[in-house]
Amino acid sequence: MRLMRFDVDNEKIVIEKENEVVEYDILFTFDCEANKKSYVGYSDNELAANGRKTIYVSSYNPLSKEVELEDITDPKELEMIQNVLNKIDSEATDN
Repeated sequence: MRLMRFDVDNEKIVIEKENEVVEYDILFTFDCEANKKSYVGYSDNELAANGRKTIYVSSYNPLSKEVELEDITDPKELEMIQNVLNKIDSEATDN
């Protein structure tokens, strides 16, 4: 997977994945004060088996000239992100 374009202003991420260019919509970004990292949630708008939109989340450095999306593998970090996603989902269903 190679990041080709990261455009927060136009809410798009373009990635080359398995020799195919895939465009993703940026759904949200957030910063975590506890670990000093920035995160981006994005989707290709495909539906998962449960009928909901598939959402990917990666960390990134917004100050870097060449933004790279980084996989999240730390269990505590994954739990924190799941809590953020649950909060976003809760707020969306309340409105």
